[in-house]
Amino acid sequence: MTVPTYEEIFPKTKKKETPSIEIVENQMRYACYNAFIFYKGFQPVQEKLKELEMEAVYNNIEKPLSIALFNMENIGIKVDGEALKKYGDELGIKIADLEKKIYESAGHEFNINSPKQLGEILFGEMGLPGGKKTKTGFSTSASVLEKLEPDYPFVKDVLEYRQLTKLKSTYADGLSVFIKDDSRIYGKFNQTITATGRISSTEPNLQNIPVRTEIGRQLRKVFVPKEGCVFVDADYSQIELRILAHMSGDANLINAYKHSKDIHAATASLVFGVPIEEVTKTQRSNAKAVNFGIVYGISSFGLSQDLSIGKKEAQQYINNYFESYPGIKQFLDNSVNSAKEKGYSVTMFGRKRPIPELKESNFMRRQFGERVAMNAPIQGTAADIMKIAMINVDKALKNNNLVSRIVLQVHDELLIEAKKEEVEQVKDILINEMSQAANLEVPLLVEAKVGNNWDEAH
Repeated sequence: MTVPTYEEIFPKTKKKETPSIEIVENQMRYACYNAFIFYKGFQPVQEKLKELEMEAVYNNIEKPLSIALFNMENIGIKVDGEALKKYGDELGIKIADLEKKIYESAGHEFNINSPKQLGEILFGEMGLPGGKKTKTGFSTSASVLEKLEPDYPFVKDVLEYRQLTKLKSTYADGLSVFIKDDSRIYGKFNQTITATGRISSTEPNLQNIPVRTEIGRQLRKVFVPKEGCVFVDADYSQIELRILAHMSGDANLINAYKHSKDIHAATASLVFGVPIEEVTKTQRSNAKAVNFGIVYGISSFGLSQDLSIGKKEAQQYINNYFESYPGIKQFLDNSVNSAKEKGYSVTMFGRKRPIPELKESNFMRRQFGERVAMNAPIQGTAADIMKIAMINVDKALKNNNLVSRIVLQVHDELLIEAKKEEVEQVKDILINEMSQAANLEVPLLVEAKVGNNWDEAH
């Protein structure tokens, strides 16, 4: 049965032309169709859940989560409009200065946002190395420019220009559209959009605000709590690596988490065969890249790019890593084999992700499927754990009759607008509920910080 769309029921005519009686009739039709769909759809959906063995995911995670998300969307988050405008103005000045600098270096004006024109200047006029011709001209993708950045200040300026213009259009200008009269943004949080089960944020996307750069962190400062409140921000420490330790059952990684405070130094010690106290900063940094890359099925090529080393050396790092953590190699191989056999991957809580790419004839697509098969059980389990934590934190705040509420969720992080008198109670609730959201072989570590804006609390 095909039901009419919203557009078909409410055709785009001028309000004056549509009689009010017709508007009411259309509203009734729309409401009735919606009710009828839910009524008729309930049984087949229940049967499908049973067939897919995902009733527990629906009943224990997704259904109660919808209430926590509804509460969060209703509360919204406060934005300091003046500070946001000032931030946008400052970006505008920086962009104008960079524009001038780029034109001077190029010797003439051009459209910096045009990949075709930029490619011609970089690889045609300036004769920079590494130019790759495409159908439309030279490629000026981030990966191409990032390789040139250390040696060419002009490229560094172009990359910074790109970053600042994106911040200005997406956030400084983009966010202001969503601020309501009460100075709050009421974003949408979707629980069924991503393939891994992560919550996504739209209208606007508040999960994508950059945190690694100073200019990105400045943006977090415009998000503020209401009068009489502060922000309490709690996030999981290395949740995906801890899940990997648990799901793989690797004794060395579990042991490192139980006895070592610094997992990256512990990994470096094993991979490079040096005592933990003699691990250098570079070795630790390289081990960190391998630790996080392994979860995403990183290749020797990918790692060599990340660490600016040869492919052969990168492969040796990966080999040493798997020798140090044999349980992880076995787990990742089993994850791929199981997904090939069944056509899907499964999280610790039974959430399934179909991976049709594993059966494709194209080698690149199959490789992508294998990386998904390695990562989906880990990232999906992290998403499930965060959803369970959200449900429990939301309930605990209410059960304790607190005014404090969740205002934002960003991947491994929960942000609470907490009444000043309730701060200690809120911190306890966050740490307890988040660390107990799953029972793992290694502790789930949660850190909670307090601040007068989102950046301060992070």
